[in-house]
Amino acid sequence: MLKSMLVADYMSRRVITLTPDQSVHDAIRVLLENKISGAPVVGESGELKGMFSESDCLKGALEASYHGTEIGPVSEYMTFDLQTVNGQTSILDAAEIFLADHRRRLPVVDDGKLVGQISRRDLLRAIDDFNRNAS
Repeated sequence: MLKSMLVADYMSRRVITLTPDQSVHDAIRVLLENKISGAPVVGESGELKGMFSESDCLKGALEASYHGTEIGPVSEYMTFDLQTVNGQTSILDAAEIFLADHRRRLPVVDDGKLVGQISRRDLLRAIDDFNRNAS
């Protein structure tokens, strides 16, 4: 049953992260080099501060272009209002969040610290595992 399958069993534990003071130019390079569309932003002690996406990159580039200024740091453009899950969240509950909020990924936190990330593709792996084991 999908309700008994947990995020902790399917999440990525090695997550590409950014820092709040990192330049947007550097963040763009990180996203492109790693072929990802966004990344969690973490503080020095691993606490989750926000998420930074391709849309945030575009927002920063457009804003700087309109104002004739340099693009600022990641912290000026990242998303602060975050939806997170913990490792004990069921795959079914995570799927409901993905569908309701149209997210691509969810940070997995424990006591405010980033411990991983779960994506829609990770959920598909869980569903596939469930189906294989049910047969």
